[in-house]
Parts: sequence; C-alpha cells; structure tokens
Amino acid sequence: MSKATRHRNARERLAEERRRQEQRGRRLRAVLVSGGAVLVIGIVVAAVVLMRSGGDDGEATATAPLTRQADGSVVMAQPGVSGPVLEIYEDFQCPACQKFEEATGKTIKELAAEGKVKVVYRPFSLFREWPEPTKGNSARALNASLCAPADKWIAYHDRLFAEQGPENSKGFENDDLVGWAKEVGITGAAFEGCVRGAEKEPMIAQANAAATKAGVQSTPWVTLNGRKLDQNEAFTAAGLRKAVENAPDTATTSPATSSG
Repeated sequence: MSKATRHRNARERLAEERRRQEQRGRRLRAVLVSGGAVLVIGIVVAAVVLMRSGGDDGEATATAPLTRQADGSVVMAQPGVSGPVLEIYEDFQCPACQKFEEATGKTIKELAAEGKVKVVYRPFSLFREWPEPTKGNSARALNASLCAPADKWIAYHDRLFAEQGPENSKGFENDDLVGWAKEVGITGAAFEGCVRGAEKEPMIAQANAAATKAGVQSTPWVTLNGRKLDQNEAFTAAGLRKAVENAPDTATTSPATSSG
C-alpha cells in the first residue's frame, strides 16, 4: 500500500470516527434535553464528553489505536503505518515535558490519527538519581502509567502531565494516581493494586536502561526516524508537523526500539 493510499484511508477513518462522535453527542443531548433543569445537565455532560475527547478547542478529536509493547513503551499509529517514526522519551515529573505536551500534544495525536506518523511514547525516570521527593514523584507516576491499560493510556498520560507539581514538592501520591485514573475510565482492583504495590518496578528498570542505551541525556528527547529534533522542530506545533510531513516514509528508529 502506498503512502498516499494509507494517508487517504486514515483520513477516511478519521472522518468516520468524527461523524460517529458527533452523532453520539447529538443523541446524548437529545436524551438529556427534556426540561429546564435537565437542559443544564445536558450542556454540562456534553462539555465533559468533548473535553475528555482531547480537543483543546472543544471539538472531539479522534486518536489512532494504541498498543503497549513488551518493553512498556506505547505505540500510537493507524493500521499499516510503519513510518516515519516519532519517538518521545519523557518523564512525568519533567517541567519541560509538560510544556512540550501543552505545545504539541494535540498535534502529535492529529498526525497519528491522519496516518502521517507512527508515535512511540517511551516514558522513563530521568530523575531516578535525584533526591526525594522528586525521585519518588517520577517513579510513582511512571509506575502508574505502566499499570494503565493501553486503550486508556493516552488520556491518563495527559492527565498526569496536567497534574504535575513542583519538582521539590511531594506529588503523584498513590491516592491521587488512582483517583485520576478513575476519572479517565481506569477502574478495578488490578490497576489499584499495581499502583500501590509498585508492581512495574522491573519494567521501570528496563525503560531506564533503554533510555540510557539510546543516549538520552535530557527530556523531552524527541527523535524522528532516529534523528533528534531540535527545539524549533519539536516544541512548536507547526515545526513538528512540518518535520513529520517532510520526513521519509521509513521505519528507522533509535536503538531502544529493539529492546522489547
């Protein structure tokens, strides 16, 4: 299948998903709008549905399918899309990563949904050698993200960055990590036990080793087909989109890809 055909198919899937979301929104409002008081509730619920869909401008945004790899990384890509490959090494306690997410997170999701890029998220603990509480904050958030199921992962990922606290203040408490997960649809004893029991420590060690092997020295560390993007390319929506759309359609990645 050619690159143009994949992009066209991805656009068609994206348009169909948006159409279904709009239909669900209309049905929801039709059911709720049956009286004055219920009308207010309908507006509030509709707003929540739209916000949780990930659109900064209030519009529902479809995302490409998410798959967790054996090494804990998460792939976001349309079926059949193998490149170009955008790899993102990040730490949930990293202030620059939070700014990166705010600046380009929506664009990354759009590019993946459009079939223009295969995104590989590689969270790890950059602050593993730092003193507490920063070290613990980083580890708890990373562990919780690894506990999250793939289909809910991107929503939880975004919530963790939204809730990031100062580096030198204790945050990402287990009670909060469990509570935020429930708000994005992650429930059940298995997830809570995974968070409170720090069950993903072996996978955290693997993620940290992969980042070291890939030569990651800071976060966010963003590569496109194995080439590290500079600040102008990675930290602006327009720059990132241009870099992705001009990249060759190859599956070249950093060495960490083969670790899982």
